[in-house]
Amino acid sequence: MIKKIPLHTQIIIGLVLGLVFGLVIVKMQISPDFTLDYIKPIGTIFINSLKMIAVPLVLASLIVGVSNLGDISKLSRIGGKTIVTYMLTTVIAVSLGLVLVNVFAPGKSLPVETRENLMGLYDDVVGDKTNQAAQFQEQSPLQPLVDIVPQNVFQATTDNGAMLQVVFFAIIVGIALLQIPKEKASSVIAFFDGMNDVIIKIVGYIMLIAPYGVFALMASLIVEIAGDNPDSAFELLFALLKYSLVVVGGLLIMILVVYPSILKLFTKVPYKDFFKAMRPAQLLAFSTSSSSATLPVTMKQVEEEIGVSEEVSSFVLPLGATINMDGTSLYQGVAAVFIAQALGMDLSITQQLMIVLTATLASIGTAGVPGAGLIMLLIVLESIGVPAAGLALILAPDRILDMFRTVVNVTGDATVCTVVASTEGELPDGLIRESNPLTAVEQ
Repeated sequence: MIKKIPLHTQIIIGLVLGLVFGLVIVKMQISPDFTLDYIKPIGTIFINSLKMIAVPLVLASLIVGVSNLGDISKLSRIGGKTIVTYMLTTVIAVSLGLVLVNVFAPGKSLPVETRENLMGLYDDVVGDKTNQAAQFQEQSPLQPLVDIVPQNVFQATTDNGAMLQVVFFAIIVGIALLQIPKEKASSVIAFFDGMNDVIIKIVGYIMLIAPYGVFALMASLIVEIAGDNPDSAFELLFALLKYSLVVVGGLLIMILVVYPSILKLFTKVPYKDFFKAMRPAQLLAFSTSSSSATLPVTMKQVEEEIGVSEEVSSFVLPLGATINMDGTSLYQGVAAVFIAQALGMDLSITQQLMIVLTATLASIGTAGVPGAGLIMLLIVLESIGVPAAGLALILAPDRILDMFRTVVNVTGDATVCTVVASTEGELPDGLIRESNPLTAVEQ
């Protein structure tokens, strides 16, 4: 029996073939008409498919995530600690990503000519940026808070650019469901829970065409950008490599610096032991690119190896799989600024602060499945006025980067869970129990 090629391998093959196809077209000076007329539309369909499910994904997953708190009184202590710590680690991750991408500026390594070609691809959107900036400067400092509250929630759900309004409404609905009689809330929660499952299944369908979408986007991008200068295609690839190194560097700092520091400040757990205990979950996260699929192993390791009680782990970790996406948030910050740099758009401090806010709130609604981070990146891009079509720039290495950032997502969840358990005085003095952590992989 022929073994089916894993999806992530298919996507890598797709991006390599798309790259080769585009370079062949450029090097042999073949007319780009066929590529632009018959191949590029496949990539456009892939992008539109991701946009199509962005609103229902955020709405359903966030309402279910908040309502799963079970009791509003839990927010006063364990819930409060959990949510605040998750938000803080997410802000740290996004801020770290923004610092790194501004320091190394991978998008600015593109020559002016290549950047001008990119700007030409999205000229309509880029051309409006000056007017938008002028209007923004005339607004009240509190206008962003005003914009979060929708006048018409149904209208907000028809506009991906108004995703913060959808997030706000979903949080309010989730809290309200906790405070009405359970017999009335259960049917509403069941509806959104079912919708959430349906949307995640649709994400799976969309990711099936991802190899073809990546091929089409990569091939058309190379052809469009190269123009009469084939060397510019290689310059774009160099910029993508630099971008990928910035993302991976930021993720390594989170795992090797930020999380050890948090554990040292709030717990007595040696990070070496913590890292050893979480290794099975990290390996599974890397191979599946899904924090949701990794959740059972994460809970098992946290409970059996670190000693966190089931009461804390069963509350903190599922919530983390919904609202805590440190690796994804860091990547969103780096990717958004990289795309803006590649398009020759200088983001103001205010816009970069908006990235922090949007990425933090968007992470709340990010499903823990492969590809969901791309959907949230679209939200971040549209919130700062960067063309969403620029997503094509970073799709090529995204599947590989997804594997790395999922490891950070899972590690962040476990770190916060350990911290909450420690502040509740639940961690045993012995801390890590002696066992073979690799056995959890077999579960």
